Amino acid sequence: MLTALSIRDVVLIEALELEFGAGLGVLTGETGAGKSILLDALGLALGRRGESGLVRAGATQAVVTATFDPPPGLAELLADNGLEIEPGEPLIVRRIVKADGGSRAFINDQPASAALLREIGALTVEIHGQHDDRGLLAAAGHRALLDAYARSGTRAVATAYAAWRGAEQALAAAHDTLASAQRDREWLEHAVAELDALAPEPGEEEALADRRRSMQRAEKIASDLDSVTDHIDGSDGAMTHLRQAGRVLERIAEDHPALAEALAAVDRAVIEGAVAQDRLREASAALMHDPRQLEEDEARLFELRGMARKHRVQPDDLAALAGELRQRLDRLQAGEEGLAALETTVARTRAAYEEAAAVLTETRRAAATRLDAAVAGELAPLKLDAARFRTVVAPLEEREWSAAGRDRVEFEIATNPGAPFAPLAKIASGGELSRFILALKVALAEEGGASTMIFDEIDRGGGGAVASAIGERLARLAEATQLLVVTHSPQVAARGATHLLIAKASDGTVTRTGVRPLAPAERREEIARMLSGATVTDEARAQAARLLETA
Repeated sequence: MLTALSIRDVVLIEALELEFGAGLGVLTGETGAGKSILLDALGLALGRRGESGLVRAGATQAVVTATFDPPPGLAELLADNGLEIEPGEPLIVRRIVKADGGSRAFINDQPASAALLREIGALTVEIHGQHDDRGLLAAAGHRALLDAYARSGTRAVATAYAAWRGAEQALAAAHDTLASAQRDREWLEHAVAELDALAPEPGEEEALADRRRSMQRAEKIASDLDSVTDHIDGSDGAMTHLRQAGRVLERIAEDHPALAEALAAVDRAVIEGAVAQDRLREASAALMHDPRQLEEDEARLFELRGMARKHRVQPDDLAALAGELRQRLDRLQAGEEGLAALETTVARTRAAYEEAAAVLTETRRAAATRLDAAVAGELAPLKLDAARFRTVVAPLEEREWSAAGRDRVEFEIATNPGAPFAPLAKIASGGELSRFILALKVALAEEGGASTMIFDEIDRGGGGAVASAIGERLARLAEATQLLVVTHSPQVAARGATHLLIAKASDGTVTRTGVRPLAPAERREEIARMLSGATVTDEARAQAARLLETA
């Protein structure tokens, strides 16, 4: 609910701080005192258009701050817009309008858009007045109001609708896939056959490239290996000369110690030479290759890379591509069976949706009958006894079916006997409109909605017993929600749990509007003024006291 309202430099209001409580709050004052300014200020905080004309003359900007107890659904709405408030923290909405026409909005000191303020306003406040175009007058919301009144959830219908639409989407996608595949069938068959003939394997291209590099390297070093082998192991190679030298040294080694050491060194050289020979033979064997194998590998690489370029993939992805194209071809060949199964699913889920929607329609019609009777019982005491009210539950075109069912719901009235029914907003006007809304609100008292309701001059055109009936119903409605009423009726004012007086004062130069709560004695005086006019009589005071006592 609305707990506080701060207004700075709005039209005739220089500075105003108001606090609000639960129940019925009434705002009274003489005509022209500025009651509409309060509603304009609150509307500004709730995202209505900010105009420079709202800024008080001589001020640079107007500021309105409204404080609320957080309503259900607020956290999700703020999260969707990248904002948050701490648990247990009040909702503080602030709007600034500059004299040059610019405006800014804040939610708990976080910058926000006017559009978001309007969404928050829909959760927190309903304002019903002379030019109301929201709340109960918006036909788009009538279906949800009737469902809440009937206590009939739409989850079963929504679930069935989602299943049906999901099946339709799957069928449409299958049709598109099949149509596309049919167009590509010849290409698919050729591509699959070509890839099957090539039979690419993952990693094959890299392995072939590595082997080709090894063979090409072997070709380059083969002559060097032959040369080294000839130098070491040829008929005129190092090993031949070492062995010959060794045999000569064996004959003369005993003649001098140095010769014996030379022989030992030559023997070691022969041993190391033998090791070198072994390593050279091992390397030659490892690097030995078949020239035909090199040609085959190069041809295979050329085929793999050419096929990869053709299909615009990497060579290693050719095997996966072959599998994918084969699956597409298989789906094409099995497409007719798949379509038949999907069509069966669509028919089954549609039937389930229609069944659930039919149950919901019957529930709505039964609730509409009860609601019509409840509203009819409220009309006569509100001086609307010639009017008739009905709730229309009509079928929608199939293209308009949704997760909320197959029904259009709209509240209609006929204000005079014999007159045709028409939408509420097109027939009722002024105070009559507000009384219709009150009758509906009383009948829908348990449906929830905004936590704060404001009625602007709901008693216009009604006095005496009608005003008493309005006051009694407002008080009853205020038991479940916070209700603020701008009123000229003493019978309505006497019902208020709190009473705010709006007054205009002038020092001859500047005119200002002020608002203050009234104490019990002041309430009696204000209600007496409302009864008698400019001159308050003792009789009016006595009647005011009786109204307060009765209320």
